[in-house]
Amino acid sequence: MKRVLVDADACPVIRIVERISKAHGFPVTLLCDTNHVLYSDYSEVRVIGEGADAVDIALINLCQHGDVVVTQDYGVAALALGKGACAIHQSGRLYTQDNIDQMLMERHLARKARMGKGKHHLKGPKKRTKEEDDAFAAAFDSLLQRLLMEQTDDSKTGNPPAAE
Repeated sequence: MKRVLVDADACPVIRIVERISKAHGFPVTLLCDTNHVLYSDYSEVRVIGEGADAVDIALINLCQHGDVVVTQDYGVAALALGKGACAIHQSGRLYTQDNIDQMLMERHLARKARMGKGKHHLKGPKKRTKEEDDAFAAAFDSLLQRLLMEQTDDSKTGNPPAAE
């Protein structure tokens, strides 16, 4: 069974992920560090020790072909795609083999520009809107429905699921 892995540190869409995953029968694992301890009635919660990339590394170590990864980290998304998983941003944008290289390059160039100006931190995110939540929910629901359809088609033909 495919599962949903959530890079849950400061993730604003956890409850949406749980609601939609539960409706489609997907198990969910929330990964967070000791600074963001979470509780859930539906998801398995894994609290990972502190460290700059501890949650990211744990998530990728758990990730398997066919899983769904919810993350805002382009690097985590790239590694998940490399393992044959699907990856989605909290905005609802799907990470794909066609767009991940460009996204990583843009991130690199933006960081380089910030460093050149002596800025090491970004401003925090603006308050999330209902429209943003709705856009994520629609994209996430569509992704899970597509995966269920592929799983049904593959079980009929006896073929393993196709990689993203």
